Amino acid sequence: MCRGALAAGPLLLAGMLGGQTASGVLAAIGAMLAGINDRPGSRRASVQRLGVPALAGALGLFLGTCAGQGLAAVPLTLALTGLGLVAGGVSAVGPVASAAGTQLLVAAAIGAGMPAAENGWQRALAFLAGAGWLLALRLALPSPGSLAGDFRFDGERAAVAGVYDAIAALLDAVGGEDATARRAALTAALDHAQDALAGPRLRRYTGSAAERRLHARFAAALPLAEAATALYWAGEAVPARAAQGPRRLAAAVRGDRGTGPLPAPHRSAPALRALDDALLHAADAFDRGDGAHRGLLARRRGFRHAVRAALGTGGREYGMRVALCFGASAAIAQALHHARWYGQHEHWYWLPATAVFLVKPDLGPLASRVLCRAAGTVLGALVFAALAALLPRPAGLVALVAVCGAVIPVATRHFAALTAAVTVLVLALVMAGGEPQASVSRIGETLLACVLVLVVGHLPMPGERGGGVRARLAAAGSAADAYLVHVLGESGDRAERWALRREAYRTLAEARTAIAVAAAELPALARHTEGTDAVAEVLERLVDTTTACAVHLDETGRLTPRHLRRLRDALGELERRGMRVPVGTAAVA
Repeated sequence: MCRGALAAGPLLLAGMLGGQTASGVLAAIGAMLAGINDRPGSRRASVQRLGVPALAGALGLFLGTCAGQGLAAVPLTLALTGLGLVAGGVSAVGPVASAAGTQLLVAAAIGAGMPAAENGWQRALAFLAGAGWLLALRLALPSPGSLAGDFRFDGERAAVAGVYDAIAALLDAVGGEDATARRAALTAALDHAQDALAGPRLRRYTGSAAERRLHARFAAALPLAEAATALYWAGEAVPARAAQGPRRLAAAVRGDRGTGPLPAPHRSAPALRALDDALLHAADAFDRGDGAHRGLLARRRGFRHAVRAALGTGGREYGMRVALCFGASAAIAQALHHARWYGQHEHWYWLPATAVFLVKPDLGPLASRVLCRAAGTVLGALVFAALAALLPRPAGLVALVAVCGAVIPVATRHFAALTAAVTVLVLALVMAGGEPQASVSRIGETLLACVLVLVVGHLPMPGERGGGVRARLAAAGSAADAYLVHVLGESGDRAERWALRREAYRTLAEARTAIAVAAAELPALARHTEGTDAVAEVLERLVDTTTACAVHLDETGRLTPRHLRRLRDALGELERRGMRVPVGTAAVA
């Protein structure tokens, strides 16, 4: 909230005081969009999370400005449609790519439709300066409560400590009703810590002592998580003090200190022996202080993965839907802009910009986000209309922009609240730029965009519907196959095994999220992904069983009939549900 208050409002004020109000407005828009992507977490990860979408937004503003100044209405609409197709496909790669695709299209619409005397490069630099200012605040300002220590790594420390806390919570829940939810929470904690430590290095080859220590402590958590998952699979309650060790390790990470004494071990079962061995290795890594840095024991998704996701069934389906929404909304908006009977319609870029946010599937089910967008826009427009009649100008508008910037980080928890805050901020920027009050047109165009996206969202598309869900499920199946083949092949490379395990659980969690969103759609859309939740559940059992097999093989060198039976049951059920079992898995099993 502090960063948000110091971003858009001061940038707008600086532009107005310097006689560059238009540039100040664009810089404030850049800071606003970066603020929407600003999340709690590590500073280094924020460089990618905020920086990549900002660069995409600056490119979109440049392209949109050039297209708007040089093309007539029909060629401009075709150009925006093609840009929507590319950005939609790229958005299927992941969260950062989705944010980048969104900012690319929103900024392109603004550049094409907002009249200005500046050229494309000047507008792009102003936008980039605003986003860069917020990123600089993110890197420079300490988090609350972190002033006493090295606050550069407070987000990373909290993420790694969260992994140890999640391990302890899973151990407490083993054999109980909450065990499955705790195992899912452990996966989420590991994903968050992996992302937190995956940002750009402060030094290219060797990081600081604190950085190496954090990497070593995260690596030490991986075998602990593996042993805890094996105990969860066995389903037998473990002694209460088994969770004390991970909790003390979590406290040591938060305090950036040694562990102190750890509870006495329990070695009555293979998984418990593995847990105690992992705890001893973790204590050794903590006591070394500096920690031998062996790197993140998890695979980083590369260029080929991104291309496959963008050009796969999910990317193609989403790209076509975004292109159709973006292009149709731009065409309708320009037709209204040139229609004499419609009256003044200066902000035609609002319609395609709104459609871009509405068509994003990672913001929730289609019907839900449309209703939230409509309600949030109406509320925000009414609030702004009331405030605009009371506040002095321009000081009151600058203060309102600063307040809305501070509210956005809290409002991101609900799409309707975020829409309301952004609506007030955008209307304040429009008025600060010298244009008249535009609450009524903002409401009308948002409702029109809602109708358009609802229609396009339910239109049949070439290929199989639900392609994004099925693509993620196929990726989870391939990752589970690679993990199982490695474990049953009895390779001694534990680092590779932990990397494969992380990839299996991560892709499975992504598939689960996509399935949950699809299941919450209206029946006309939800029916296309029926049965995928059952397949994900079987894959989850397969990965859990593979983890239990890995731990048991480490301790005894052989598998029990129970392990083999559970493997065969999971593989057989996958075949019955129509999911092809890879040749490698079938042969090894």
